[in-house]
Amino acid sequence: MCVNELPRRPFLAGLLVAVLLVTGCKPDGDPSDGPIKIGEFASLTGGEAAFGTASHNGTVLAIEQINRDGGVLGRPLELITEDNQSRQGESATIVKKLMNRDQVVAVLGEVASGRSLEAAPICQAAGIPMVSPSSTNPRVTEVGDHIFRVCFIDPFQGSLLADFARRTLKARRVAVLSDVSAPYSTGLAEYFQKAFLAAGGEVIAEQKYSSKDKDFRAQLTAIKAAAPDAVFVPGYYTEAGLIVTQARQLGLNVPIFGGDGWEAPELLQIAGPALENTYYSTHYSSEADDPRVQEFVKAFRARYDGQVPDAMAALGYDSAMVLADAIRRAGSTEPAKIRDALAATKDFPCVTGLTTLDAQRNASKSAVIITVRDGRFQYVETIQP
Repeated sequence: MCVNELPRRPFLAGLLVAVLLVTGCKPDGDPSDGPIKIGEFASLTGGEAAFGTASHNGTVLAIEQINRDGGVLGRPLELITEDNQSRQGESATIVKKLMNRDQVVAVLGEVASGRSLEAAPICQAAGIPMVSPSSTNPRVTEVGDHIFRVCFIDPFQGSLLADFARRTLKARRVAVLSDVSAPYSTGLAEYFQKAFLAAGGEVIAEQKYSSKDKDFRAQLTAIKAAAPDAVFVPGYYTEAGLIVTQARQLGLNVPIFGGDGWEAPELLQIAGPALENTYYSTHYSSEADDPRVQEFVKAFRARYDGQVPDAMAALGYDSAMVLADAIRRAGSTEPAKIRDALAATKDFPCVTGLTTLDAQRNASKSAVIITVRDGRFQYVETIQP
């Protein structure tokens, strides 16, 4: 899928890509009088489509606002988006196309850590800056000095959830049910357990599942037998919704909580009333009083038929704004100069909070806790880093 671009002829486009990949041709460079091309790889269909679409919509809104205000360096931004269908193995091929065929100067993506980890080595090797909106696994930016993100990372998220479980839920004995096929889930489970045990808590049961599983009754039965005070599910909304539903059917009525992988309107559709007494951490709340947040919410609702933007939409918006700011400060579309400007990002006013990229190219910022009450997401508290 492409945005702000005329449809291509599939055969000719495919032939050109094949020639470029076979011959190893390199981009000729960014023309100085045309649009500045930004690549995006996203999960617009498939299992994480709710995340990918929300993030993409936020990105599109940012690009439209930037162009409406005159663009960057006197030129419009052109966003070229490709759908990886939430599938492993697609993102590396896509970013090669974006660089070799489209000659983008930078890449935005992805919501899922696993797919960002596929693309990051390609961007790093080519010297093209990549900015992930919401991949929280620490390994993503460890790939190299051209890889950035505008979200917090899982060591912080795991630690804040451990504190939340002890302080707010009064939980001392917790069970963990994680997705062994998702680096996001296994990483967040690890960081949560480390912080929870260090704070004097006890993990009394550990159960596993894989993405696209539908039946979790065996794991939940074992967890119920262990009698935990709460259950931690560091997965994505599709499986989390089914897990919560089946847990309540089995009479497991203790608090169930997770990370930002839970945040999607589809969670309400999947689990409905079973979500009472559940919680998750995320990057922002649309209910915050911050004028930047309310201005963004107003613009997003006007652009997308009244939809309220979630955290993925906010982070997609922020990733495009941070990149545009870096190009502006670089005074150039040369990838090396954009990289250096990104690395110098400090106190940039994002919707999800003031953003400074540290020496490891990660964003340090606050998190919020959301609960589900009366059939809708509701803000609980903000936790500072």
